[in-house]
Amino acid sequence: MSGKKPAGSNASCGDVLRALEEIAGEIAKCEKCPLSRSRTHTVPGEGNPCSGVVFIGEAPGRNEDLQGRPFVGAAGALLTELISLAGLSREEVFITNVVKCRPPNNREPREEEIAACLPYLLAQLRAIKPRLIVTLGKHSTKTILRMRGMSVDSIMSVRGKAYTVNAEWGQVTVFPTLHPAAALYNPAMRKVLEEDFRFLRGLLEGGGQRTLDSWLG
Repeated sequence: MSGKKPAGSNASCGDVLRALEEIAGEIAKCEKCPLSRSRTHTVPGEGNPCSGVVFIGEAPGRNEDLQGRPFVGAAGALLTELISLAGLSREEVFITNVVKCRPPNNREPREEEIAACLPYLLAQLRAIKPRLIVTLGKHSTKTILRMRGMSVDSIMSVRGKAYTVNAEWGQVTVFPTLHPAAALYNPAMRKVLEEDFRFLRGLLEGGGQRTLDSWLG
């Protein structure tokens, strides 16, 4: 992992990593909802928390539950490709989910499960202080855009657009897109995802700035 300071923070990268380790320890012991009884592993997240860029999915699937890592199945392989399409690498960003335990049979997370897990996600974001959040799917988008006071009825109505959220640590750009799993069930959605990630690349490269560091400033 990089030794860079997170954008907008005076804390060292080591401080951020230690904070995330403590949060992961709390997640591992969590029994706030019934998902704790069926999980194999909790999935707190992984990657570089010091780049200022966070990707947020919805919930772990079977492979993630078995390995304790986010996005390691087929949807994860596609996400890795899409991140590359945006001009980044998976190792440069931090990846997590709204819900940290797998819902049975990979069903969508319920509102009460999201509510139980939300303090962990918010604690992670406060530690990382991201400048850019990419939300993957309806549930992560609804959860994050509530911070802006927005109500999201459909992911298709907000995807591919950049929104500004005023967080505790400053302004955050939120970029909603589809969950990569959508393209596994409907191949036509892959073109939509690729379009969104190309737009994301343009957002990162805006004003002639060609690197993640220069965009984050």
